[in-house]
Amino acid sequence: MYIITEQLKDSGFSINRLDLIIKRNNNNREFSTLDYFCIYIILEDIKLTVENVSYDIQAGNIAFVGPQKKVLFGKVIRYEIFVIAFSASFYERSTKDSLFINSQLFFNYDSDVFIAPFTNIEQMKVVFMERMESFQRKDKSLYISAAHNAIERLILDAFLHIPTEEIKKDFKFDYMYYVNRFKVILQRDYKRAKKVSYYANELNISARKLTEMTEYVLGKTAKHIIIEKLVNECKKALVFSNCTISEVSYELGFSNEGNFTNFIKKHTGKNPSELR
Repeated sequence: MYIITEQLKDSGFSINRLDLIIKRNNNNREFSTLDYFCIYIILEDIKLTVENVSYDIQAGNIAFVGPQKKVLFGKVIRYEIFVIAFSASFYERSTKDSLFINSQLFFNYDSDVFIAPFTNIEQMKVVFMERMESFQRKDKSLYISAAHNAIERLILDAFLHIPTEEIKKDFKFDYMYYVNRFKVILQRDYKRAKKVSYYANELNISARKLTEMTEYVLGKTAKHIIIEKLVNECKKALVFSNCTISEVSYELGFSNEGNFTNFIKKHTGKNPSELR
């Protein structure tokens, strides 16, 4: 869906106006963030839909969206939206960097997007467009360094809008890192992999350790998180898709409609037709 720019493939970072991104995407306004972290600088009002949930975001805000998310940009007039995308390998240079990108900004467990305000729009334009273009023309290493610093500035400003009690939570850093990676892989593979052991193997840890981590960070077992994800995706597919129940069950990785129906009935108390 999302055609990665040569710049993003080359350096792990890109910043573009929304109209250029849409043009590269064959004028399709729907994207996947894939493995990239995304920051949207909103300079005009827009409806942003992330994982089928819509947010009306006013000009003067920044939106943070983590990896493996479906994003749909609503129509705008001036295309005063700037899309920053970067990889974990581009940004992570220290433990502090890892803490930032594994924080509530990109892995907000209550919402798939974190929205924070900024005050000086004109300054934002200077920092992220004029200065970045100047560095890009001058020297690649300077451009990469400036990009890292610019992202960090946005993240630090957004941290001011996370409740203090949330920041002070005593999460074990390695636990938070693995749980966030688990959620990213789950988002990618939930249709074909429904066992805790699969995700533990992807993370090179034991299934028991993964469950210990999810219980510590989220208060839920890894199995419960997988089931919760599947139930939510099943509900969305039944409500928003025009496919038959049999087609939905196949699309979501169930071997047959009967297994799909039993799963829905067990975890919701209703049949698929009732949910639809």
